[in-house]
Amino acid sequence: MLRIHKIRIDDIYVPTARRRTLHPETARLLAEDILENGMKMPIQVRSDGKRYVLVEGLHRLEAVKWLGEAEIEAYLVQARKH
Repeated sequence: MLRIHKIRIDDIYVPTARRRTLHPETARLLAEDILENGMKMPIQVRSDGKRYVLVEGLHRLEAVKWLGEAEIEAYLVQARKH
């Protein structure tokens, strides 16, 4: 069973290829929904030993950044490098 961790947003690296899939309007709308209803699903990250690498949840991560949060809920998963 996956456990939710609170992770500092500054400790999360977003791979360049994943960054290209960002739609700012989607992140903004998601931020509004998170503000009203809370975040329903944590993001997924993997550890590379020095930092956390985003696996899933780019728009949720950007929405929480847009809201000015310092931490985000995340599942720490075992995943292949992208």
